[in-house]
Amino acid sequence: MQYRTLGRTGIKVSPYGLGALMFATQMGNDAEESARIIHKALDAGINLIDTADAYADSEEVVGRALQGRRDDVVLTTKFGLPDRAAAGVPNRQGGSRRWITRAVENSLRRLQTDYIDVYQLQRPDPATDIEETLSALTDLVRAGKIRAFGTSTMPASDLVQAHWTAERRGLERPRTEKPPYSILNRGIEREVLPVAQECGMGVLTWGPLGQGMLTGRVRRGQDTDVIRAKFLPRAFTDEARLDVVEQLAPLAAEAGLSMPHLAMAFAISHPGVTSALVGARTMAHLDDLLEGLDTVLSDDVLDRIDEIVPPGTDIGVLDQAYVPPALAEVERRRRPVGQRSAA
Repeated sequence: MQYRTLGRTGIKVSPYGLGALMFATQMGNDAEESARIIHKALDAGINLIDTADAYADSEEVVGRALQGRRDDVVLTTKFGLPDRAAAGVPNRQGGSRRWITRAVENSLRRLQTDYIDVYQLQRPDPATDIEETLSALTDLVRAGKIRAFGTSTMPASDLVQAHWTAERRGLERPRTEKPPYSILNRGIEREVLPVAQECGMGVLTWGPLGQGMLTGRVRRGQDTDVIRAKFLPRAFTDEARLDVVEQLAPLAAEAGLSMPHLAMAFAISHPGVTSALVGARTMAHLDDLLEGLDTVLSDDVLDRIDEIVPPGTDIGVLDQAYVPPALAEVERRRRPVGQRSAA
């Protein structure tokens, strides 16, 4: 295993990481089988596991599985999305100091550990001053409860603001960013990856298999995985994404690769990407992932991918995409009727 340095943290991580969303029991696995998957991944050299407090009971499952092996693992988790007890309680989410200081204690308890390697804000929180968030996270670093912190799905402009604020206020800087990245979603190549590289951030990408579209099991006229189709219905009905899959399938066959191996190798080929996270729900999924660990794409194959999906291009829309307020809120995009005038 060729380990990579996570930005400027000095932490070494495997180029493939294990995303733990699928280890939540509501996704269909029992905790014992998830533990076996985790242990096999660790034995193979994968040392990065990523979970979140919003992933149902995933933190508990991971915490139990890591007993006796905690020091061998770079353990990352996330906060910010509504947690399991958030229904009707407005302050159990976001990036406020009030919630961060409670959320970290909850995660430490569920993970059965006294420190988190990288603690990540799962989505931007426009309602909270970024200085408030950075200050609370800085205190957690200095208290030893987290080793570093990062962001997830953060627009490039927000990353710049966070680093500028940290420098001006003498606070710890975000050390990682966790954006979506796959052959189908290359938008971060335009600004997010260059900004992360300039700021010395490690990048942990999610969705390298395109929400299941790049597994080879999602083709026109074929049945899709029941669990994925249930939770991500839009991903499997997007004609533009299906068109790309139909072009990638023969390219993978010509290169002598399976679709998952092509997709994973692409995800870690960008110099700005440190590790790509994959959610292995079954032992068979993990076995297939491990078989492709040494796959390296030639320039010819990467050029062909560029022809199918140009660099910096997103095909379709992710079900879990972050939509900034400037786009999500109509009043930010339209002048009041009385202030409009004809051209």
